[in-house]
Amino acid sequence: MHNVFISYHHENDQCYKNSLLDINNQHKVFLDGSVNTNDIDESLSDERIKEIIRDEYLRTTTVTILLVGVETKKRKHVDWEIYSSMFDGVINKKSGILVVNLPTINCLNFTAVHENEKEVLYPKVTRWTTITDRSEYESRYPYMPERIIDNLLKTEAKISVVNWDTFVSDVNKMRFIIDATFKAKSTCVYDLSKPLRRNNS
Repeated sequence: MHNVFISYHHENDQCYKNSLLDINNQHKVFLDGSVNTNDIDESLSDERIKEIIRDEYLRTTTVTILLVGVETKKRKHVDWEIYSSMFDGVINKKSGILVVNLPTINCLNFTAVHENEKEVLYPKVTRWTTITDRSEYESRYPYMPERIIDNLLKTEAKISVVNWDTFVSDVNKMRFIIDATFKAKSTCVYDLSKPLRRNNS
């Protein structure tokens, strides 16, 4: 099993994290290393919170699952978690990143980048489209954090986007995509050029 960090908007989407952990408790798909509500004191400075996320939570995880809901892209801590997951540091090394679209955003689009992913997760899909334009990604994924879109445009980043129902409906598919994300992390080259988000919006 891989050590997984779950990044999400705590106020809006806690129920989805709880559901994911319930499934994991039953089927032992991954080891949870994510931050729980109230784990980090919000009164701490931004720098200290980033340091805690980076050095105490992400240090031991190898895959980051980003749950995307209606407000996720506006949250500064989510952006810091994505950045820290992509950053190949001395203490914590870069992680593989998997994006899961939550039902609240009503997204029907998905992106498959790993070997055999199309066959395993989407056996009934026979036609695929390659996207190279930012505006097209923004149109398909209006709730996606900008840093993720930066990296969807970068083929070396190897980030897949899966919808919640596909992800949780079959634990074998869940195991496959988490493992594929883990295996790709060492060769991922992420785009970290965007400045860190300073405020929620």
